[in-house]
Amino acid sequence: MAEQTVLPSSAKAAAWDRVRKNLRASAGQRLFDQWLRPMELIEESDAETVRLGLPAAFMTNWVRNHYAERLTFEFRSLLPQIRAVSVETIRAAKARQLTALSTEIAAETAPNRSDVRSAPRAEVQRPRFDSRYSFDAFVTAPSNRVAFNAARALAEPGTPRFSPLYLHSSTGQGKTHLMHAIGQAFLAAEPDATAIYMPAERFMFEFVQALRARDTIAFKERIRGVDLLMIDDLQFIGGKDSTQEECLHTVNEFMNAGKRLVIAADRCPQALEGVDNRLIGRLSSGLVADIKAPERELRRAILDRKLETSGVPVPEDVLELLASRITSSVRELEGALNRIVAYAQLIGEEVTMEFAVQTLGEVLAGPRKRITIDEIQRAVSNHFDVRTIDLLSARRAVVIARPRQIAMYLAKRLTTRSLPEIGRKFGNRDHSTVIHAVRRIEDLRTRDAEIDNAVRSLTRELEG
Repeated sequence: MAEQTVLPSSAKAAAWDRVRKNLRASAGQRLFDQWLRPMELIEESDAETVRLGLPAAFMTNWVRNHYAERLTFEFRSLLPQIRAVSVETIRAAKARQLTALSTEIAAETAPNRSDVRSAPRAEVQRPRFDSRYSFDAFVTAPSNRVAFNAARALAEPGTPRFSPLYLHSSTGQGKTHLMHAIGQAFLAAEPDATAIYMPAERFMFEFVQALRARDTIAFKERIRGVDLLMIDDLQFIGGKDSTQEECLHTVNEFMNAGKRLVIAADRCPQALEGVDNRLIGRLSSGLVADIKAPERELRRAILDRKLETSGVPVPEDVLELLASRITSSVRELEGALNRIVAYAQLIGEEVTMEFAVQTLGEVLAGPRKRITIDEIQRAVSNHFDVRTIDLLSARRAVVIARPRQIAMYLAKRLTTRSLPEIGRKFGNRDHSTVIHAVRRIEDLRTRDAEIDNAVRSLTRELEG
C-alpha cells in the first residue's frame, strides 16, 4: 500500500499566513484582534486536515459558529488537498489529536463501495449536528412558533407532510438552530437514514470542484442520495447560473422522490436576487415559514434559558439591559451574555451593571431610540401621578422623593448624560445626590417588588 503523501508543514504555515491576512482584511481590525488573532496553527502530519487552536473554549465556539466555513474555503482555495479545518481549544487539541488522526486513517483505508447509498453515509457524521441546537433548547414565541412547529413536523419519521421547508429570517434569528435540530431529531428517529447539512457556499464550492475534476456524477449521487438535505444561506447563489441549475435539479429530485429538503435564506423566495424564477417557484411550492425579530419577552426568556447552564449569577438589571438593547438578533443576544459570563470567569470578577457595560462596550452602543431626561421626567410623573415640577422641587416627602430618585436612576441608565448634567436637570442638584439616588434604587430593586416592577415598566415604555 502506497504511503500517504504528507503535505509539508511549511505549506500549511504559508497558507495560514495568507489566510490570516485575508481574514484581517475582511473582518476588520477590531473583530480580528478580539477573536481571530489568537488562533494558532497546530503542527501535525495529517495531509488533509488543518487544525487551529484558541486559548479559551468560548473563543473556540465563537469562531466555529461564525468562521468555520470561511476558514475551510480559504484553505481549500490555497491547498485543494485540504479536506477539513478543525478549530479547537488548545488545551484539548493535543488530547484529541491521536484519536482524530486514527479516525482519518481508518476512513481512508476502509473498503470503497460503489453503491449510491453507501457514499452519503459518511456524510451523516460530516454535519456534526451541534447537540446544543436541539428542539428542546429552542425557546418559542409568536415570532418563531410557525417555523418551529414546521421544523419539528419535518423531522418526524414516516412520509413527510410537506417538502421543501423554506425558512427565512434576518441573520441570527434561529434558522441554523432549527436545521441542526431537524437533523438530530430525524437521525434519532431514523438511525439508518442519511443526512447532509451544508451552507450554499459549500454546495457551490464542491460543485465547481466537481466540474473542474469532470466528476459531477459522484457529486450528484452523494448529494441526492441522502434522505435529508439541508442547504443554508441560499441567497449566496444569486447570479451563479451553473450552481443554480444544479440546485434546481437537486430540488426537483427531492420533491419527485418525496424526500425531506430544508432550505434557509435571509429573505423570502420571491425576494432572492439573481435567482432563476424556476428555482423560486419550486421553493415557494413547499412550506415557507419566516422567523421575525424576537419580541422582548422572547429575548428575556432566551437569556434565562442560557443562564441555566452558565454557573455564573447575572443580576436582573444586567439581563434587562441586554434584553432591551440587543433587539434584532438572537445570536448577538446570546453572544453578549456568553461574553459577559466568559470574561467574568476568566478574570474572577462578579457580574455587575458596570462590569457588563465595560465588557460589552460597542455592543450596547448600537442603534437604539434616543431617550431624553425630559421624556423620563414626564413618564415618571404620569406613572406616579405627580407633577413634573415636583420632581425638580426641594420637596422631600416620600411620594415625591421616591419618583425623583427613580427618574434620576433611569436618566443614568438610559441616557449618556453625565452625573452633573443629570443633577442640573433635577433642580440644580449636586452630582452626589444623583449617585445616592442611583444606589438607593439599585438597592430597593432587590428588596421591593413594587419598585422593581415600576422601573421595568417605565424602561419598556421609554424604550418603546
